[in-house]
Amino acid sequence: MKKIFSKILFPGLALKEYLTITTDKPLQEKAYLKNGDNFIDISKIHWLLCVEPVTFGVWLSKEDMQLFFERKQSTIYFTGSFCDDNNAAKKSLAILTVELNNKLEDENGTLLLFQVIYTKIKHLSRVKTFLIFSLFYKKPGISFQKFKTLVAAFSYPRKVCLISFQKDNYYNIFPMDLLGEIKNKQYVFGLRHSNSALEKIIETKKIVVADVSYKYKELTYQLGKHHSLNPPAINSLPFKIIHSASFRFPVPEFADNYKEIEILKSLNLGSQMLLWGKVINEVSLKRHESSLFHIHFLLYMHQQKKTMDADYKKV
Repeated sequence: MKKIFSKILFPGLALKEYLTITTDKPLQEKAYLKNGDNFIDISKIHWLLCVEPVTFGVWLSKEDMQLFFERKQSTIYFTGSFCDDNNAAKKSLAILTVELNNKLEDENGTLLLFQVIYTKIKHLSRVKTFLIFSLFYKKPGISFQKFKTLVAAFSYPRKVCLISFQKDNYYNIFPMDLLGEIKNKQYVFGLRHSNSALEKIIETKKIVVADVSYKYKELTYQLGKHHSLNPPAINSLPFKIIHSASFRFPVPEFADNYKEIEILKSLNLGSQMLLWGKVINEVSLKRHESSLFHIHFLLYMHQQKKTMDADYKKV
């Protein structure tokens, strides 16, 4: 029955929850934070950091924080292109009501942590959206509202990077998309508690993050099972490794660059642990090519209607 409905609703498309895409152009999606009378473009300064509960980190400079009003609730808009305060609601693919749950500060600014309270999505009609949820995505414990929130969260492409760690005889290399680069050479990560490397990373306060080209998708995703399992012997990996300059952590030879990061703070967000650190060393290995990004299937369907397939390529 599902296959029949799939062919009727989405002819020629293989339905899956998340898609992997790449692009050699700047991301066309935008994200905005509405806080009182303030309307802030947070496209490059926001990151999904936790999925249960869904939590976003937004970095504001000291200057922007002077304008930020710590009211109970704010609004995040995800749009397909640039807009302003006057047409944000009309042009948005997703509108999220969020509540400030916590914040981390330093001399350069503040990382605001917003928990999602309510979500409205407009990629497709409500009827078609509910049909998709009921027939294909409905899972135990996942409400329609939670489904909409995850659709919204991945209505902005989430970049995939490789994380590397080593302590004594233990090492781990794995991909993740709940991370982001803060201005002033800082990084923020949202690691699952089930990640086998998490406790050791918190203990040693060290981590390496690497950019990889979309051309190495298969190798990158093969490393995904290392999140919760002990990885194989390092000399049995299907690629060569190099060692980072300061930490001597293993980095895949196919990486475009890497950054060695000292962890400064950690905070339990729920299903993920937030790690916040500063870049102490940065090495370029080759010219960086287009990265991998994760988007939700509903965003891809919306793009098809607007003939944006030339900008984003499925991989």
